[in-house]
Amino acid sequence: MADHRLDARFVMRWIDILDRLVVEAEPQLTEFDAAIGDADHGANMTRATCACKAVLGDVPPLTTAAAFSEVGEALAQYIGGASGPLYGAIFLALGDSVPATTDIGAGDLVAGMREALISLHNLGAAVVGDKTMVDAIAPAVAELEQLVSVGAPFPEAVAAAAEAAARGARSTIPLRARKGRAAYLGPRSEGHQDPGATSSALLFEALRLAVGP
Repeated sequence: MADHRLDARFVMRWIDILDRLVVEAEPQLTEFDAAIGDADHGANMTRATCACKAVLGDVPPLTTAAAFSEVGEALAQYIGGASGPLYGAIFLALGDSVPATTDIGAGDLVAGMREALISLHNLGAAVVGDKTMVDAIAPAVAELEQLVSVGAPFPEAVAAAAEAAARGARSTIPLRARKGRAAYLGPRSEGHQDPGATSSALLFEALRLAVGP
């Protein structure tokens, strides 16, 4: 695998694309959340990704790690509800785990995503099958790690991870929620796609587009 170098401008590009995807998906996220939540996940996500763009501004931070940390703090502050700390934890873990250098390698990002998943487990105690964002993120991280470990081109690995995240989000439809507000619905949570898993799949789709071919 030829190593990709990922700098703060890469993070800005990732967030810019995520913002566009979230704006496009806001009606769907609202619809999904209306069925099993508070119907505010779409609005919360669009507010947060817009805030991230404003925080990063036009001049990138000095390091990739700093850019990740700024995004994490903005997501935690502006998403609100239960999702805010969880989304914030993803990027804060990336900021804490990748090297504090001008740019990082693809392997650093992969290792950081593993640390982000661990942070989600520690914070929310959710596992695959609980009908949460972990259902999208865990298989995506596993796919990314596996392909990178065998030397696959990084864009190919990221594309496969995005597909795994999308499948993971769809897999939540028949599940009964065991975490979060939806868990209080019991069997009525079945038959609906989890909004957090859906927006998490957008996170990996944005990463795929940011990395490029």
